[in-house]
Amino acid sequence: MKSLKASKILSLTIVYVILIVCCVCWILPFVWLFLQSFGASAGDAGRFVPTLETMSFRNYAFLFGIEYPGSSLNAELTSTEWGVTASGIPMYLAWFLNTFIVATICCIINTLFVLMVAYSMSRFRFKGRTILMKLNLILGMFPGFLSMIIMYLVMKEIFHLDGTYWALVFIYSAGSGMGFFISKGFFDTISRSIDEAAMIDGASRARIFWDIILPLSKPIIVYTILTAFMGPWSDYITSSYIIGPQRENWTVAIGLYQWGNSKTNDTTYLTFYTCYAAGSVLISVPLAALFIATQRYYVAGVTGGAVKG
Repeated sequence: MKSLKASKILSLTIVYVILIVCCVCWILPFVWLFLQSFGASAGDAGRFVPTLETMSFRNYAFLFGIEYPGSSLNAELTSTEWGVTASGIPMYLAWFLNTFIVATICCIINTLFVLMVAYSMSRFRFKGRTILMKLNLILGMFPGFLSMIIMYLVMKEIFHLDGTYWALVFIYSAGSGMGFFISKGFFDTISRSIDEAAMIDGASRARIFWDIILPLSKPIIVYTILTAFMGPWSDYITSSYIIGPQRENWTVAIGLYQWGNSKTNDTTYLTFYTCYAAGSVLISVPLAALFIATQRYYVAGVTGGAVKG
């Protein structure tokens, strides 16, 4: 009996040690990035903890176009071509606004597409339905960036939208309906007798969907909104080859990549790396706040949608 208890304690200890090590390895880069955001000079780039003499909120002040007291570096940064747009708006705020507009539009479109396709696949039985679902699974195995060239040519040669935000919206939204499986699994858990009762009372399929099913599907709606917003918000690959070289038109991912990439320009790297760290911290705030506020619905949506399929 004692040997079994000792063996259990030993196994649990090993498991917890492994989990703690994995947790430290996972959280260390985020702690390092957060500390870097308070570095006030180029010499702080690469140092794990900025010195107490140089730690400040200068980087955050620069991002919002605020002159930080007692810091000449802020004026030097603002005077560069990376500091403000032609209209005088802080470059980071312009990138943030561009990304927010694109992500919000795509979030609305993607959420509607995913929920409508999921409801159709859950409730309707039509010829080719099974084939479409299997084909969707196969296509989902291929990463989206494999179609970068053809997407760019379509936007440029057919729609003449290269370099515009509408091209990003079309690309992000066009295939959004393919991510219906989790939502379909959630709709499968809602009894069909609700639909049948509404149809007996004369409700159309559209009214059943909008007035009955969606109010019962708050968890999966929240889940879909979050996932639909996260993609455009953090995407770099697609936006980098669609949006042109005009800096003020970039999304925040492109701008931060240029600030934090040492291969771009040594001077830019040394000057803006700590600003890149501060900008990276700020773009994580909206997503973190959304997840914390909607965690209960998010977990319910994932677990509910994973029951059936």
